[in-house]
Amino acid sequence: MKTDLQLKHDVEAELEWEPAVAASNIGVEVKDGVVTLAGHLASLREKIAAEQAAQRVGGVRALVVELDVRLPGDDMRTDADIAHIVREVLTDQFNK
Repeated sequence: MKTDLQLKHDVEAELEWEPAVAASNIGVEVKDGVVTLAGHLASLREKIAAEQAAQRVGGVRALVVELDVRLPGDDMRTDADIAHIVREVLTDQFNK
């Protein structure tokens, strides 16, 4: 049976090997064979590839995924910003 440290190194190596994953954006923690992946990725495809890579490693008892997908240019908008955009769209629609 692998130690948590061995398992962590194996998962990190598998993530590095996977070409669809930017492993430097993913943190790996292991406790009692349960692997947690955390970080921010650029696409859903990359997130799925990271999950599959971790699951390929022998000795992983369970996988906790705390990966967020942040699309390029995906800015956070405030409620005021959204309200302003809605007003503009509605005004344009009613002024036609």
